[in-house]
Amino acid sequence: MTFAARLTFENIFHSYGNGAATLDGVSLSAEPGEVLCLLGPSGSGKTTLLRIAAGIEAQTRGRVLLNDREIAGPNVFLSPEKRSIGLVFQDFALFPHLTILDNVRFGLTALSGAETMDEARLALSRVGLEHHAGSYPHILSGGEQQRVALARALAPRPAVLLLDEPFSGLDSRLKDSVRAETLAILRQSRATAIVVTHDAEEAMRMGDRIALLKDGRLKQLGPAEELFQAPSDLFVAGFFSELNLFRARVRSGRAETPLGVFDAHGLPDGADISVAVRLSGIEAHENDGDVEARVISRRFLGETEALEFAVAGADNPVRARMRRGALASQARDVWLTARRSDVLMFERGGESA
Repeated sequence: MTFAARLTFENIFHSYGNGAATLDGVSLSAEPGEVLCLLGPSGSGKTTLLRIAAGIEAQTRGRVLLNDREIAGPNVFLSPEKRSIGLVFQDFALFPHLTILDNVRFGLTALSGAETMDEARLALSRVGLEHHAGSYPHILSGGEQQRVALARALAPRPAVLLLDEPFSGLDSRLKDSVRAETLAILRQSRATAIVVTHDAEEAMRMGDRIALLKDGRLKQLGPAEELFQAPSDLFVAGFFSELNLFRARVRSGRAETPLGVFDAHGLPDGADISVAVRLSGIEAHENDGDVEARVISRRFLGETEALEFAVAGADNPVRARMRRGALASQARDVWLTARRSDVLMFERGGESA
């Protein structure tokens, strides 16, 4: 069992030689025993923040603290091996010439030979691969290699475990099962974990909280439901849902769109706003609804269907994602209704989803 720690990033700045900022004043904490997901598009600073925590990169300004003890900052810079922080690389970084057991033993430098064998076997048993102790990495599947990398990172019993896009190299059919196994192992180990991902659904499945980054800045931090239901801006909303976007102006507390008129939730009268409607929040019926529409395309996706509708006043087709069979296959002229809970409004500030 590990002793989980709080890892805090305090006003972190980072830039490379060209002066472009990769991190711009990021402050957040991963609480003891928590799984925190760093989410964002490529270039948002997720991996750089992880590398700063691990001691592979040094920040330009700011501090990193482990249980309120500074481990990187103006006054101190601990080397990676002294931080009690484990790291699972995106490509697993297993040594092909070493057995699975020796790969897991590799980081146990502080123990005697016999002790490293015992700890390595224990770590392998925690990920269900003790029967592969004498095997070499090339005979394992991608999911098994990922579990070996996890066992190696957990073997020294770190207070914090960092995982950089740990499932990106896996077959899509394997991702769900390996992700569930990894989460179970993290819960069992009780280490604080920070997981980097660009996949919003993956972050929602794994994280106790999600930190969404864009262009080196923290956009929003909180539980998945909070970021989904109450996004701070259009970028956050668009990262968690596919959206139809309409431009409107608030008049008498309401906003008129091609999909109907909606309460503007306290936005000031006269405000120029973006109205975002989730694709999953649009219902279609043949006999009743709020606005008339015509089906212009329809694609079967298994459990769901992707549809596009022509709607009066809409510059672009209105898109919807509906349960398979919810609308009769021969339907052409229909009525649409947008669920109010799936309508989001933001004052326009030049930011796009």
